[in-house]
Amino acid sequence: MIATYPQALEYLHHQLPMFQQQGGSALKKFDLSNITTLLERIGQPQRQYPTVHIAGTNGKGSSAHQIAAVLQASGYRTGLYTSPHLRDFTERIRVDGEEVSQDQVVAFINQWQPVVDDIQPSFFEWSVALAYQHFAESKVDIAVIETGMGGRLDGTNVITPLVSLITNISRDHEQWLGATLEAIASHKAGIIKAGVPIIIGEDQPEVRSVFEAEASRLSAPMTLAFGKWQVRRDGDGYTLLQDGYPYLSQLMPELKGGYQMRNLPGIMCTLMELKAQGFDKITSKSIRVGIEQTITLTGLKGRWQVLQPQPLTIADTGHNEAGIRVVLEELEKTPFRQLHWVWGMVADKARQEILGLLPKEATYYWCKPEIPRGLAAQTLAEEASQLGLQGQAYGSVAEARAAAEAAAGAEDMILIGGSTFVVAELTDL
Repeated sequence: MIATYPQALEYLHHQLPMFQQQGGSALKKFDLSNITTLLERIGQPQRQYPTVHIAGTNGKGSSAHQIAAVLQASGYRTGLYTSPHLRDFTERIRVDGEEVSQDQVVAFINQWQPVVDDIQPSFFEWSVALAYQHFAESKVDIAVIETGMGGRLDGTNVITPLVSLITNISRDHEQWLGATLEAIASHKAGIIKAGVPIIIGEDQPEVRSVFEAEASRLSAPMTLAFGKWQVRRDGDGYTLLQDGYPYLSQLMPELKGGYQMRNLPGIMCTLMELKAQGFDKITSKSIRVGIEQTITLTGLKGRWQVLQPQPLTIADTGHNEAGIRVVLEELEKTPFRQLHWVWGMVADKARQEILGLLPKEATYYWCKPEIPRGLAAQTLAEEASQLGLQGQAYGSVAEARAAAEAAAGAEDMILIGGSTFVVAELTDL
């Protein structure tokens, strides 16, 4: 019998392999057999409420939080499952923005430990089962579910949602999903279900045929969100246009970063599909409230998050090629004198391509996130130096940030990122 939450985490980390910590060795079975068996044994809780399923390389977490926020603002009791967490495991599982309690985590382990010990699921599969049961016990009206990696063989992919959303496709997790955009898109397309509407968030002609073929095979109505909704900058905010006509003006999202413009068409199409399926409390007013108050309503952190104004210090979890390109776009719009970039990575990323994107005029503070997958700071510094990036290696994320703060002037900018796990170590999120 596990008595405390720290004991529960120790049990989970020692008994169940965790991809975020260990990498590929945690993928004991890259299929759905474990999660299917686990859910059967605990009573199929995922069948007790409707769901929205979201996949994509980038933007799926932000989209999940914004859709959940709008549903909350519309008066629906809303479950939200996302991964990975930044500070504590409980962040992954929320109902109306409230994290699952530590006591509930302990209770779930104690209730189902014999089953878990028998099946030996991954950490991710176990967390999905806990989320699905917690949502059932909480009697949610709907749950928004973000995939972990891929789609077809992802542990969340045992639901038949009301609507599915694929945000975009970029290169990431190539060891498991494939080295081409088409191969990666094929994995993401695995969330498409027979007869279930599928929303495609971004215009990517090179992979559109993959989604069209799967949607056609499964008779799933497919909508290209970028053809239905447009986003236009409007002063400090945005105007949402539906088929070219203004729908919401002066929209001021709590989530900063111009890349939210890319997420909004897919979010809006998903919300309109839910409204058409009976969630008629979704209105233009609740959409505004949800999008403008996403952080307040759901607790999302780490997306172009301002930690302090002077020197401007920002944390962002962008960590793959497409994500870093978006961060660089945002940098171009941000005034500063000198950029100080605290940067760390995991060892199984395609580092050369990502490092090659970084501005050579910045000063870098290389560090290693404190997880087994973390790349040694000195190795990172040496590889970056060969690409013309100048900086020093530090013993921890905290040391690297302290050095950046000591060097930065009032008009400079400090950016902290390169990996979700670097941002996770910050104490002031």
